[in-house]
This record gives sequence, C-alpha cells and structure tokens, in this order.
Amino acid sequence: MATYKAPLEDMRFILNDVFQADRLWASMPATAEVTRDLSDAILDEAGKMVENLLFPLNRDGDEEGCHFDNGQVTTPKGFKEAFKTYAENGWTAFSGNPEFGGQGMPKSLAVLFEEMMHSANSSFALYPALTNGATLCLDAHASDELKQAYLPKLYSGEWSGTMCLTEPHSGTDLGIMRTKAVPNDDGSFNISGTKIFITGGEHDMVDNIIHLVLAKLPDAPAGSKGISLFLVPKFLPDADGNPGERNGVAAGSIEHKMGIKGSATCVMNFDDAKGWIIGEPNQGLAAMFTMMNYERLSIGIQGLGLGEVSYQSAADYARERLQGRAATGVQNEGGNADPIIVHGDVRRMLLTMRALNEGGRALSTYVGMELDKAKFSENDAEQKAAQDRVALLTPIAKAFFTDRGFDTTVIGQQVFGGHGYVREWGMEQFVRDCRISQIYEGTNGIQALDLAGRKVTRNGGKYVDAFLADVRGWIDDNANEQGLDSIRERLVAAVDLLESTTAELLRQAGDDPDMVNASAVEYLDLFGYVTYAWLWARMMVTAAQRDDDFGRAKLTVGRFYFERLLPRAGALAEQIKAGPATLMSLDQDLF
Repeated sequence: MATYKAPLEDMRFILNDVFQADRLWASMPATAEVTRDLSDAILDEAGKMVENLLFPLNRDGDEEGCHFDNGQVTTPKGFKEAFKTYAENGWTAFSGNPEFGGQGMPKSLAVLFEEMMHSANSSFALYPALTNGATLCLDAHASDELKQAYLPKLYSGEWSGTMCLTEPHSGTDLGIMRTKAVPNDDGSFNISGTKIFITGGEHDMVDNIIHLVLAKLPDAPAGSKGISLFLVPKFLPDADGNPGERNGVAAGSIEHKMGIKGSATCVMNFDDAKGWIIGEPNQGLAAMFTMMNYERLSIGIQGLGLGEVSYQSAADYARERLQGRAATGVQNEGGNADPIIVHGDVRRMLLTMRALNEGGRALSTYVGMELDKAKFSENDAEQKAAQDRVALLTPIAKAFFTDRGFDTTVIGQQVFGGHGYVREWGMEQFVRDCRISQIYEGTNGIQALDLAGRKVTRNGGKYVDAFLADVRGWIDDNANEQGLDSIRERLVAAVDLLESTTAELLRQAGDDPDMVNASAVEYLDLFGYVTYAWLWARMMVTAAQRDDDFGRAKLTVGRFYFERLLPRAGALAEQIKAGPATLMSLDQDLF
C-alpha cells in the first residue's frame, strides 16, 4: 500500500546545512525573526499535519471525487472538516503579509511545506495553493481598500481564491479572450463571459470564493495588451464585511478528469457579475503573472511531491516483496525468495527516483531563497539579481519538476509490477494525479519556449551567463573540498556543455526562426540536468562532512546521479545542435 512520511531529515539538511537559509533570513528585516529552531519546529508540525490529517483522505478522495448538483459542488468526505482544521491551525496564513493577518514565512520554508502537501494529498493542496497565489497578487497590485476587505478573510481560511484565465476557445493565447468588463458609475465593473478549467471555482469548504478574472474593457487595445484584471466575489460583502448578496457568477459544470479528482475543476459563468479592477487598466496580464509565476513553481512542486510519495511507497514495497534470488546468492536465508530490492534493475529504478527527488528538493529550496531575496532584500543589486535568477529558473522548475515527477511516478508504479496497475495499491493514482502538472499553468512546451525564447535568446543569454558564473565561482571556491573530488570533472564538463549549447542555440536562432521552437524542450531538460548536477555537488560537499548513514547514502546517491543520469545531457545537446530542419521539412499533409 502507499506510504508517506515527511522527509524531514533531508529537508533540514538542504535548508539548514547546504544553503544555511537562516543566515539569509537574518540578513533581511522582514524575515529576521525566522530562526533555525523556528523553521525546524514548523517543519515538524507540518509533517504531523499532512501525515495524520491529509494523507488518510487521499485515496478515498480519489475514489469518491467531487460532486456537482445544480451549480453546487461538494468535495469528498472529510475534505471540508480537514480544511477547517487546516485553517484553524494557521496554515492558510503561512506566507501571507502580516499587515493583514498573514504569518510572513519565507518562501524557502514554504516550498518544503508545499512539497509535503502535494505528497500527502495533491487534490486538497490545490485549494490553498490557488488562494495563496490570489493573495500574493492582491497584496502586490490591489488597492488598499480591496486589500483591507479581502486579504484578512483569505488568510484566515474563511474565504478562498481562484485564478480565471482560460476560455473555451483560447488556452495559452489569452489575447483572443472574449470576457468583457463594462464600467459602472460607482467604480465597479460588470463582468460577463465563460472561463474553463478553474481549480476550486466552486466548492463547499469556505463561506465565499474570490475570483481573479481576466477580462477586456470596451475600449481595450487588441491582443494581450488589452487585458485587465478584476476581483469578482461569489457573494458581495455586506456592510460588515460578511458574505451578502449572491453575485452573478456560478459554476456551470465540473470536469471529469484523469486525476486530482478531489479538486473541483469548474466551468465558471460570469453574467454581469460585479467586480473591481486590480491594478491599472490594460495591465492585467502583468498583474496576473505575479500569481501565475507563483503557481508555476507550486505546480512544479506538485510533481516533486508526488515523486517523493511514489518513491517512499516503492522503496517500502521493494524491501518487503519476495521474488527471485540475488545474482550473488541467497540473501534471505529463512525465506523461499529474496526481497526484490536485491535486484539491480529494481535498485536502478529506486535510485533514479531518489536522485531526481532530492535534486528537485534542492532546486525548489534554492529558487525559494532567490524569491525571498527578490521580495525582501533591501540591497537593490541583490534584489535585481534575484529577480533575474527567478525569471530564468521558474520555467525550469515548473517543467523539469513535473516531467521528472511524472517519470518518477511511472517508475514507482513499475516497481510494484502488476500491483502498481491496481487501484488498491495507490501507485496508479500518483501517476494520474501527476499527469496534469505537465499541462496546466502553461504546458511544459510553453515553459520551454519561455526559457529558450524570452529568458535566453531575447537577452542574448545574459541570465545564463550570470548563472554559469555563479556555478563556476562555487566550483572554484570548493575545489579542494572532500565530496567534490570524485565528480568535479563531470560537473565542469556539464557546465561547459550548457554554455556551448546555449551559444549554439543563440547562433542558430539568429539564422532560423524555427530554432527556438524546435529545440526548446531539449534545452530546458539539458538546463535541468546540469542544474541538478551543481546542486548535487553542493549536497555532496556538505554530506562529506558527516560521518553517519545519512551522509554516506547522500554521497552514494549523488555519485549515481553523476554516473547514470547526468550523461543524458550529452544526448540532449546533440539533439539541439541538429537544428530544426528535420522537424520542419515534412509537409503537414504527410503527418
């Protein structure tokens, strides 16, 4: 059966020992009160909460799913009560602005909490994740009046939030949306249109749902430059700030999905629904990207979290399942077979899963620290450098986490053999729940285009140059450290490969407009594998200072990464260098 324990030892190792995040927190007034002792205590409590409250609801929630009845959505049994407990214990306010009732926890700590949530129950985790993104957007762009009216209720968990972008005829191409916003004399707007694939658009766990809706004003410019952002509540707050009159917004249906069945994915109909503009007219897409970029990292962590629970379940099963004998002789003297963990191929699968998960955990924490600098640093140069680094790494985190997370859940299912295909064992649910993470918040192909197009070729590779300079600086500073000796040459070669392939991408893109589109996915994967290599090297240097089983295991898994997974980067580089000719030469009628 599926099993999960929050990987607290590894989380603390990465946060405290590898990155020494408490030093960063202490350097910034906004996070100075977050000590190592506090973060350790928070991780402990988060682990207990997800293991005891959320994980037990995961499979039953998948079996039951959400129910739709005449515009009303009921979540699976236990979800509403669990959310009440979750909110009452302050988790909905975790990273919120303290001025409006949030706890102000740093993102570098929040990413580990989010991973636990997605491991334990991805369907449940999506409800607060969308609310967190909505509050981030409101805090950054809304008027003081809107902040005062809505943020405290969202932080308390009394209300929840959504993000309403996609329409039936337009997915990624938001410029052709049809939802309209007509101004009223009182400063409000009437919003009309239909949005699809809205996570948490309607449910029974809160008193009010606050929709952030992209729409166009009557005189808006064409395309994406004419998009504005509006706050549209399900119930209009009364004079006391409580839910009052029903607004003109309702769920038309919920989707019947492959996975995340406990998460309500809704068609939302807006019929002269009253809303208020967030930010400036025709600047809604920029404001919404504050939320979208948060969600992209969060969804990346969904892939990472599901990979972790799949690994833990597969490792437990491999230690218990008896089948065959080890190639070197009998290992289980008292039984008629050895546990399958003695077999080389099973170990290959488990080590692949673990190496990808632990590399991903290091990257999510690193990106979280850069987000903390970008938001809280009072040093202008540090803040700008962090913003650039986040811009570069966000598409990698979203796409590489979820692609490798899906790979990992499939491998975990494979470890179980035939039992992995049977619902009662839980492994096929992780595959189904992870699959959507490669699609929503911008498909992974879109993320790759964002990286290779906007973040690399558009600025001549400046973000990449800065990143590689930091990596090389770290290598030079740690050249004589134990733990780096066995893998240093491979790491340097990987960094050189990323640099030369980036130069080749820029060269070919200058001559052929199809180059970016044709090689973006391979380039993102190459970047991901090389970035994991750097982070694995950092973990290995730190682990080498320990004389315990944890440290020895970390070094072994790290060597596995360099010997068995990093070589994939070479094949990706060859694919990129081949250029777009063979992809674009076949006539479309011949497909």
